[in-house]
Amino acid sequence: MAVTGTITITMLLFFYVARWKWGTPLWLVGLGATVLLLVDLLFVAANLTKLVHGAWLPLLIGLTAFTVMTTWQRGREIVTAERERREGSLREFVDELRSGKSPTRRVPGTAVFLNRGKQTAPLAMRANVEHNHVRHEHVVIMSIETEPVPRVPADKRVVVDDLGYTDDGITHVSARFGYMQTPHVPDALAMLDPATTEGRLQLDQASYFLSKIELQPGDAPTMAPWRKRLFIATSYISADAAEHFALPRDRTVIIGSRIDV
Repeated sequence: MAVTGTITITMLLFFYVARWKWGTPLWLVGLGATVLLLVDLLFVAANLTKLVHGAWLPLLIGLTAFTVMTTWQRGREIVTAERERREGSLREFVDELRSGKSPTRRVPGTAVFLNRGKQTAPLAMRANVEHNHVRHEHVVIMSIETEPVPRVPADKRVVVDDLGYTDDGITHVSARFGYMQTPHVPDALAMLDPATTEGRLQLDQASYFLSKIELQPGDAPTMAPWRKRLFIATSYISADAAEHFALPRDRTVIIGSRIDV
């Protein structure tokens, strides 16, 4: 049952790719799918009698894994959309700081904010500005990118963007790693040229800021209540970001935010 089911699912995925990714004509996809799936479904039907003799076990395992993965995917979509709404545009946020609409006091030191990209502002940085009304003399917004290659050479590790201004002390850094490399944020920051970061960064005393999201079930009909609880439960087993990115524990600040799913 497991083997015939896997063959059938693999064939369905193949025809999906052939049609929507490769642009194969619909009539050709339909003809091939009809012939091959007819043979596969005959094998599946012949094995249905084995359901009560143990075939239910691999089907239950597969269904459980499928439910967990689709619930996680749907939950991440909901959280990402809400997080992007709260973060807002990074460029607009920098413009507000530049224009003085968000009055802040610049304090000595270097702050590194880890973020998912440079489209949105880090929640931790926005909270620091809105609640504490301060920002550091040098601010680095850092994004970690995993490239589809085993390793990224050191000379292509970091890419710096001044976000439109060269005198505000705020820069965005993209650190690129291969999928066989362990992202090490302090080492990547040490590769930066002071000329591209609007001054020398005090990395030995830099503070690292992480945005932590606390999830709770909400009233919005985004998912069934049991799927919300499942998604929240699986979120607790995610890796520790500070340890994963090799951040110094004694200089890492975690700022939390609550999101309803």
